[in-house]
Amino acid sequence: MVPMSVTDPVVHKTWSGRFNAPVAESVKSFTASVTFDQRLAPFDIQGSLAHAQMLTEAGILSEADFTAIQQGLTTILEDIRSDRFCWNLDDEDVHLNIEKRLTQLVGDAGKRLHTGRSRNDQVATDIRLYLRAAIDGLLGQLKMLQSALISLAEMHADTLMPGFTHLQVAQPVSFGHHMMAYVEMLARDRGRLSDCRRRLNQLPLGAAALAGTSFPIRRERVAELLGFDGICGNSLDAVSDRDFAIEFCAAASLIMIHLSRFSEELILWMSPRFNFVRIGDAFCTGSSIMPQKRNPDVPELVRGKSGRVVGHLMGLLLLMKGQPLAYNKDNQEDKEPLFDTLDTLSQTLTVYAEMMGDIQVNAPAMRQAALEGFATATDLADYLVKKGMPFRDAHEIVARAVRHAELQQCDLADLSLETLQSFSTMITADVYEILTLEGSLASRDIPGGTAPSQVRAAVARARLELERGP
Repeated sequence: MVPMSVTDPVVHKTWSGRFNAPVAESVKSFTASVTFDQRLAPFDIQGSLAHAQMLTEAGILSEADFTAIQQGLTTILEDIRSDRFCWNLDDEDVHLNIEKRLTQLVGDAGKRLHTGRSRNDQVATDIRLYLRAAIDGLLGQLKMLQSALISLAEMHADTLMPGFTHLQVAQPVSFGHHMMAYVEMLARDRGRLSDCRRRLNQLPLGAAALAGTSFPIRRERVAELLGFDGICGNSLDAVSDRDFAIEFCAAASLIMIHLSRFSEELILWMSPRFNFVRIGDAFCTGSSIMPQKRNPDVPELVRGKSGRVVGHLMGLLLLMKGQPLAYNKDNQEDKEPLFDTLDTLSQTLTVYAEMMGDIQVNAPAMRQAALEGFATATDLADYLVKKGMPFRDAHEIVARAVRHAELQQCDLADLSLETLQSFSTMITADVYEILTLEGSLASRDIPGGTAPSQVRAAVARARLELERGP
């Protein structure tokens, strides 16, 4: 990228006619945003081209000026994409840098482009265009991660593992069922992003500084050209609203929280004490001193980065909480947290999808762990209820049976029929069909249950939803 240059501020500031002294050097660097808002350049140019076309159609700009503006902005965009554009700190932000260069290229036509708009509605439009495109990319990334999890779930629909509550063995579940839980979470995440996109897709341009403009512009035409669903209905709100950025960061925070929870499980499962999964070497690191180590750095970083994204959400909420209408310079502080949230989330989704395609499942270790916590105790209680016993009585009887098995250091399925019948005469030989892990798993054969048949049905539904959904 071409280094930034600094020129005389009194000569080159767009608003310098009002001031007698140049901006202090310390203030220039403190207030400028061009170091980080450059990424808005393609969207700034996109918005300017639509604005210029509308001005021309309304008879405010001449055809000659419009042609010059088109050619100039095309040249600028090519220079930016090839890193030939010289960003100037004295021009404060991406908008003024582009406008100044346009004026250098096409003369007065470049100066006329800003007719009927302000940087206030311009930046609000640019951010919405940028975030809309970013959300479209994230929706695709979420689908890729869901697809990887669905494939893993289908492969392990019959793989037993302990289901946990309070991180204690609760009931047997299918590993595929466990994976599908995260598919469900990510489906909600996609829905939230889609909702956010729908609400942000309203055009602020034409609100000007805060009160609209006296020029006979056609805001609906610009909305049409830029693919917005409509226009922001109030000029004050249009330039000062950052709800869409906050809503996006809230949705992003939830995605990161979901992946942080998943990461915590992967970290536990990789531990030798669990030994449930093995993440590929490409997603682990070693130790500088302990040669045996395989550290789950990717899940650990995701767990850490979730706090970073949530922090950005809190920062944006606090940024907006005390602002009066309309635009305030405070709002310049919206971009860095928003951009970092997007970058962090996009990188996380990419690496997570790749990592889930390189994971090995230790089915024997999972099955053994499910045997260690009396995971079929609820099945025995349900068995007694089906025989006619009230559930609370069944619960008490099974609790006594578990206590006895614990003293004998064996599983419920290892107790003799005579021993089991000492707790209840309702128990007969068929009890052993439901005391096995496989029997327990298969019995949860209802929609949303963990039975392998239900997992495969959930996989089929999820694949169909991915094909249909955004």
